[in-house]
Amino acid sequence: MAGERAEARSGGARAASGPARRAGDRGRYGRLSRERVLASALDLVDREGLSALSMRRLGAELGVEAMALYRYAASKDALLDGLVEALYLELGERLAVGAGHADESPAPGWRAELHRVARATYDVCLDHPQAVPLLATRMLAVPLARRPLAVLKDHERVLALLRESGLEDDRLAMAFRAFTAWLLGYVSVELRPMVDNPDEAEPAFRLGLHRMPPQELPVLRDIAPALAERGGPEGLAAGLDAFLDRLGRGTR
Repeated sequence: MAGERAEARSGGARAASGPARRAGDRGRYGRLSRERVLASALDLVDREGLSALSMRRLGAELGVEAMALYRYAASKDALLDGLVEALYLELGERLAVGAGHADESPAPGWRAELHRVARATYDVCLDHPQAVPLLATRMLAVPLARRPLAVLKDHERVLALLRESGLEDDRLAMAFRAFTAWLLGYVSVELRPMVDNPDEAEPAFRLGLHRMPPQELPVLRDIAPALAERGGPEGLAAGLDAFLDRLGRGTR
């Protein structure tokens, strides 16, 4: 998938200006595949945001007519689900790279692995911030059994690690929900825009604090500069440790 994205990125900018093609499965950069279509769609969203994504625009990126893409994504919703799939496929690739490496952490294997899953998810999301909203919106629209296999494999991975911690099955669902909520919630807060005017050198004006009534929002105004700084992987790890410490009190 990473190689497909790189190839799509190198050629995508030129495809939009090329001649129209018949609907078929061979685009400007070779035979199409689901992986190539999703890689190009993710690259387009990375560059221009979700609002830029359409079958027509994606076809232009790949050098084919829009109709050619319906073989790989039957609708716009299916294409959006494919972007979620692409994110989770990249997550799986990142986790596979580090699998089996010696871990010097004194934490149990399941705990260290949950940290690795959380950090890899964080990194994928920060690499593709424009696509991150789909992790909430599409999961609200798609039933469990209809989610892409890459998503279900991530669910399975996390549930298996939580079970390895010694949790009874009646608490496993609660722990899974809490882990997922913390991880995706943390990423969402990290990616919230904070800067009002990037051309302002003065921090207060750059953040637009003058737009906030001081009498009504005194604490928010005071803490806004700190909120503008990302918590980073350190904040993610600290919050996850707090959750896992609490979780440990309920294991066998």
